[in-house]
Amino acid sequence: MKQYMDAIVKPEAGPGLELRQVPVPVPKAGEVLIKIHKTAICGSDVHIYQWNDWAAQHVKPGMTIGHEYVGEIAALGDGVTGFRVGQRVSGEGHITCGHCRNCHNGDIQWCKDTQGVGVDRNGAFAEYLCIPASNVIMIDESLPEEVVSFFDAFGNATHTALMWNLVGEDVLITGAGPIGIMAAGICKYAGARRVVITDLNDYRLDLARKMGVDAAVNTGREDLNAVMKELHIIEGFDVGLEMSGNGHAFNQMLGVMRTGGKISLLGLGDKPIHVDMNYIIGKGLTLQGIYGRKMDNWHQMSYMVQGGLDMSPIITHRFHYTDFQKGFDAMISGMSGKVVLDWSK
Repeated sequence: MKQYMDAIVKPEAGPGLELRQVPVPVPKAGEVLIKIHKTAICGSDVHIYQWNDWAAQHVKPGMTIGHEYVGEIAALGDGVTGFRVGQRVSGEGHITCGHCRNCHNGDIQWCKDTQGVGVDRNGAFAEYLCIPASNVIMIDESLPEEVVSFFDAFGNATHTALMWNLVGEDVLITGAGPIGIMAAGICKYAGARRVVITDLNDYRLDLARKMGVDAAVNTGREDLNAVMKELHIIEGFDVGLEMSGNGHAFNQMLGVMRTGGKISLLGLGDKPIHVDMNYIIGKGLTLQGIYGRKMDNWHQMSYMVQGGLDMSPIITHRFHYTDFQKGFDAMISGMSGKVVLDWSK
């Protein structure tokens, strides 16, 4: 095993990233060393690149970033059983305490002491990554590695979409970012009657159409209520998935939900959103905040892909990791879906 490796590092407090040589991590007892095959760029990686307020609060300069990946086991720490060297794996990106109330209840996504891979500790944009064995996810060899590389984000979409029964329901998704588009595909696969997605970005609305939505609406120039009438959505949407973090989009969603509708909230805004609580109460709406993934979402993702859910249209750009700057440029432009980096030599 070599002593040093390439890694994409946050070099200092400010915009930008840098490709550096850093030490290869050594797995401690209970840990697994993973050789990275492919990674995908997440919106939070873009925040770290741009160094917004959230990034400045969480990320320490000098750290390797990245948390969406697939690879193979390179070494096992002392005491690790149930895995083998060479096995294809990914990993849950939230390292949790294991003993708080939520961890004991199986709700690790709500662990109060969560550490995020590539955010609070060194991440996966490197030739090797070390994580606890309890976070390692075995990946079936039949699954395409490019799709598995963004299972972390796919898991967010799965958690958000499958929070509610979707069979025969009409679903509105506000925000056609990559996760919103993934959620659209999940909703159709899970039996929704109509799936409508809204945004102002025509490139991403076109991408959503490739994932099978019934309507992709640019609310800057199209009337959502007219689209609903065309689709025979009479009483309003049954389920809402708020993926944008945008106050206007969220308030528009509230206005077109049916009485008794249910909403998942995943999108994070850069400022507070003001809503009329009397309106929410009067409509009897159920709102559920979504954070991270449930561990069962990993199995659901694998089974949906094996069952025919094609996530490949969401991949729009592929680069070697040494060209990571091109990948971030594509993400920042808004003219991309998922961007995959190849870590082969």
